[in-house]
Amino acid sequence: MLKNAYLSEKPDKEQLKARLKEQRLLLFKNQTRIRDSKLPVIVIVEGWGTAGKGTLIGNIINNIDPRFYKVSNFSDPTPDEKRYPMLKRYYEALPEQGKLRFCNSGWMSEITRGRIRGEISDKEYEEKIDSIRRFERGLTDNGYLVVKLFAHISAEVQKKRIKKLQDDIDTKWRVSENDLRQNKDYKECSKIFDKYLEDTNMPSSPWYILDASSEKWTELQALERLNEGIDTALQNHSLAVPIIQNTFPLKKMPKLKEITFEGKELTDEEYKEKLDALQDKLSDLHNRLYRKRVPLIIAYEGWDAAGKGGNIKRIAEALDPRGYEVHPISSPEPHEKARHFLWRFWTRLPKDGHVAIFDRTWYGRVMVERIEGFCTENDWKRAYNEINEFEKELDTWGAVLIKFWVHIDKDTQLERFNDRQNTPEKRWKITDEDWRNREKWDVYEEAVNDMIQKTSTRFAPWHILESVDKKYARIRALEIVVEELEKRLK
Repeated sequence: MLKNAYLSEKPDKEQLKARLKEQRLLLFKNQTRIRDSKLPVIVIVEGWGTAGKGTLIGNIINNIDPRFYKVSNFSDPTPDEKRYPMLKRYYEALPEQGKLRFCNSGWMSEITRGRIRGEISDKEYEEKIDSIRRFERGLTDNGYLVVKLFAHISAEVQKKRIKKLQDDIDTKWRVSENDLRQNKDYKECSKIFDKYLEDTNMPSSPWYILDASSEKWTELQALERLNEGIDTALQNHSLAVPIIQNTFPLKKMPKLKEITFEGKELTDEEYKEKLDALQDKLSDLHNRLYRKRVPLIIAYEGWDAAGKGGNIKRIAEALDPRGYEVHPISSPEPHEKARHFLWRFWTRLPKDGHVAIFDRTWYGRVMVERIEGFCTENDWKRAYNEINEFEKELDTWGAVLIKFWVHIDKDTQLERFNDRQNTPEKRWKITDEDWRNREKWDVYEEAVNDMIQKTSTRFAPWHILESVDKKYARIRALEIVVEELEKRLK
């Protein structure tokens, strides 16, 4: 793309001045349109070292109210950041609706630096490119405008700029080893950049190559691309997004009505004996998880009063409290609702070697939000594939992901609801919303069946816990967790 990039012809001085004034004013006006339409905008500025990326961002944001944007600078990931999936820190930087986020370098730099240093194999590169494509498509499908700019300069221009910076004692520090290596191996680096740009140049998030030979000319090109992108995004903002077919192999699962509870119960003696043995095993496995830096994510969904809390408690009792966290998920807060629906789950992922237990999960998108009308039909139908892609990212990262649906029948739920209602110390567990949701049992059952059928992938299958007898469900959950961990840690 760099060699054959179509670069606009640089205008003369007067034209440049006039067009810059026009584009700056247009961006000033567009910030109001962005805010009013709740359009989230991400501008990624990549390019050669010394191409003026920071200066370019500074010039652009001078035309925007500081309350409506933030700037993120991404360098090499820290040791702590390396303990999470690569995309986590980029998800954390996503702007709220109606705001802009400027990224001074980003996921392109992280991947291409790794390639230049020989730290990323061909296979790892292909996996990361797949992740980036899914990430960016997921953003644009969920209403984000993603503007990707690459500031391009020749080897000669880069060399002159490096020398100028090095000759001044106050700017010498700005020349990095990475800049020097790029200039020394310009042709090889150019090939790596080229391949990345071609591999991630998508209709919904294309790359724009900027001639970065002079400051004002670079700014004009960037402003024109950004303003055009905002205008196009606002025109498309209300249009439905195509629903992508699932490409991951699925595991055949039973429908809820096909599940029986007969024979799935334990005596108190059987329960106590199995509980102690399984918790001891899980405790030992947690130590091995930490030593081998394997992350564990346990996701719980289920009917109200099915016994999720007690089930989680028996697993948590076996874990070192320094190495796990339970995340009770309720309705999204305003700042969470204003971002990609998976944002609040990406930001809660565990470090490698640690455990995260989710009491309710990202599947709210295809259950509560679907049924209560909190998102559009297009949103929840797209979400099955988006969730599968999210879980694939976790699997590729190396996480053990275990998903439980805690299942009871309608009569058992009524019995437990009445018990909660009539027992003072349990009354806090029952709400009007629980009774209202019960009236929609059949609608929820249809949604749950769809969810289980469409998201039980081979790398993240659903496990159904029959929980009419809570003791049986607790033991079964512990058995599954132990089995999955032993399988991975072999």
